[in-house]
Amino acid sequence: MSPEPTGKTALEGPVRVRFAPSPTGFLHVGGARTAIYNDLLRQSLGGTFVLRIEDTDRERSNQAMIEQICQGLEWIGVEWDEGPLLQSDGVERHREAARRLVEAGQAYYCFRTPEELDEARQAAEKRGVIFRYREVFEPPSPAEAERRRAAGEPCAVRFRMPEEDIRIVDLVRGEVAFPAESLDDFIILRSDGSPTYHLSVVCDDIEMAATHVVRGEDHLSNTPKHVGLFRALGAPVPTFGHLPLILGSDRKRLSKRTGATSVEEFRDQGLLPQALYNALALLGWSPGDDLEVMPREEMIARFTVERLNAAAAVFDRDKLAWINGQYMSGLPLEELLPHLEPFLEEVGLGGLEGASRERLAVVADLLRTRAHTLRELAAFAVAYFKERVAYDPEECAKFLGQDDLPAQLERLAARFGALEAFEVEGLERELRALAEEVGVKAGVLIHPTRMALTGSKAGPSLFDVVAVMGREATLRHLTNFAAFLRSAGT
Repeated sequence: MSPEPTGKTALEGPVRVRFAPSPTGFLHVGGARTAIYNDLLRQSLGGTFVLRIEDTDRERSNQAMIEQICQGLEWIGVEWDEGPLLQSDGVERHREAARRLVEAGQAYYCFRTPEELDEARQAAEKRGVIFRYREVFEPPSPAEAERRRAAGEPCAVRFRMPEEDIRIVDLVRGEVAFPAESLDDFIILRSDGSPTYHLSVVCDDIEMAATHVVRGEDHLSNTPKHVGLFRALGAPVPTFGHLPLILGSDRKRLSKRTGATSVEEFRDQGLLPQALYNALALLGWSPGDDLEVMPREEMIARFTVERLNAAAAVFDRDKLAWINGQYMSGLPLEELLPHLEPFLEEVGLGGLEGASRERLAVVADLLRTRAHTLRELAAFAVAYFKERVAYDPEECAKFLGQDDLPAQLERLAARFGALEAFEVEGLERELRALAEEVGVKAGVLIHPTRMALTGSKAGPSLFDVVAVMGREATLRHLTNFAAFLRSAGT
């Protein structure tokens, strides 16, 4: 039976929140968003953020994944105060909790085989009823359980769910009720002595004194089990918040194609961590005033759980690219350049020093409003450092029929070369004066000049491009392009 929500509640701090990923895969969009909301909640109300690694699945967990998760969180700017704590370090504590529950009569030993349980479930399904363990199997008495255990018979430990509705006030969904008839006893300790997820997570939340548990809605069905365990173990029940699904642009669950990728892949595509943090924060939360791009400080100041939305959020790659472009345009240049460095290395512009480094900063500043990613910005910058520009005959086709153009470009090169100061105003004045002399519109010279310098039809203001390109490179490219037009036109 599905839980039914009603109203929400407001919060006061300080809080103790936790992010508890499993190291069986990379840090993906959904996990990163959960970490961001925990970060914003802690930052806005004050308190502590604990990073806990739920590594009890030994076959699938590995150290490389733990390191990747930590690096991914650090890259997007999520900081934790405690941890990373390993869930596997608490296994004995988890087993001790199961023993206490058995002694208190709140859990019992279960000797049923998987085959017996499957048969009982199938029989319940045929009758059209919900399978509930104690309605089919009588738990053994303590004496019988001890006798069978002493005989070496394998058994698990099953938690005895209370025969009552369980209600919570969810930060996202308001009041949620789980009817008693939909709840069943469940395994907390396997027959091999290993704790299940449900026991481990509750014991660890108690150990770290979590006040708020903010996680994905896929955990909502686990919540009544966890509430039952908190109460049975005599611990305060934390406040829960279950975040909505993230859908792709096709409004289906995220796939690799629609955005279900690791945060490192976004980094490698050329996104800024500030932009990804900002974009993911908007997937289920509204800051108000139609704001979409804002510094971290403003997100923290505006963050309230009342503005968290229970409806599924759509991950829009185009929107992410736009937000990234806004950050690339607005970040102080000294903050942008370190993020750009790996992409400069890829295109052969790494390690520039002295005047070349200073020129790179000017080029990046000129081009960054036209790029959506750091990778794109680095690719744009290459043309400003080439000895020779490669010209595509198809791209240059419109210039090939202009017989006077090569000579006009050479005259333009001469006029540029004679300028005392190689600056925007003088460069524009000389080009427009030449256009007037030869009886053409300025655009007739502007477009081929851009092609000559960058090998592209589009870009920033031409005169900014020429000034940044510099005298020597500009004259060389104009002369080479004139030669190309003559040879290609013959």
